[in-house]
Amino acid sequence: MSAFANLLIGGIFHAAVLFLVAAGLQLVFGVQKIVNLACGSFYALGAYFGITFVTLAFNAGFPAWTLLPLLLVAGLLMAAIGPPIERLLRTVYDRDESFQLLLTFALVLMFQDGFRFVWGANPQSLNNVHLVYGKLASGDFSVPVYNLLVIGAALGAAILIGLFLQRTNYGRLLRATAENRTMAEALGVDVRRVYAVVFTLGTLLGTVGGALVVPTSAASLDMAIEFVIEAFAVVVIGGLGSMWGALIGAVLVGLIRAISLVIYPEFEILAIYLIVIGVLLFRPSGLLGKPAT
Repeated sequence: MSAFANLLIGGIFHAAVLFLVAAGLQLVFGVQKIVNLACGSFYALGAYFGITFVTLAFNAGFPAWTLLPLLLVAGLLMAAIGPPIERLLRTVYDRDESFQLLLTFALVLMFQDGFRFVWGANPQSLNNVHLVYGKLASGDFSVPVYNLLVIGAALGAAILIGLFLQRTNYGRLLRATAENRTMAEALGVDVRRVYAVVFTLGTLLGTVGGALVVPTSAASLDMAIEFVIEAFAVVVIGGLGSMWGALIGAVLVGLIRAISLVIYPEFEILAIYLIVIGVLLFRPSGLLGKPAT
């Protein structure tokens, strides 16, 4: 039972970080109709900068318990890269989807070279500093408190995003723009500003997710590609454009990954994509996505 609980918490922790990135991907597509391959690069940027920011802060005398707030601040700071990239993407908003995919993939390659130039080719880590918060233990069950804090932060983010989209005037503007951009413009909505806000929010979710994960894993040049693959698996399973779908898809992928790593590690990626294939075969729009009309 303890082994199962450890497995469950590990899968949900991965799902929490994965949800943040996938939610940013969903939000950008839902409003701007752009499939943003660069979302994994924002995740990696948050991870790398999170390590640098925390290291500098600790060297300046910040206490170890400030780890989580420092990582959140690091992710927030890196979201500043969103507006200039959104301006670049304006050149392909009204062009064929292939141009959008090529441009965002080019950003992935550029970011990867940037990471190599600034942080080098070797993986970077914080050496388990997250254990400063201690562990919850009972018998064979043991989980770092930091992991639980990250899971809580992801749940809080999901609730805040839902409230923002459903209960605020600006959230209604976003939904109106997503439904009919031309009508929204005719009614006086500044669509360019809406797009800038949405893309920056999507970037923020990615950079914060990357910053939160680095205490438990190393930042490496390959992490952007690896994570964007999982993020797209989440989107396909949950349904493109559905925020609740992103949450459910992230939990499924996180749990499948955790179980596969324990039972048969070589089966990890295959297990995820068997689920993706099954969803595409029997429900192409995803579990909570709207069927194309």
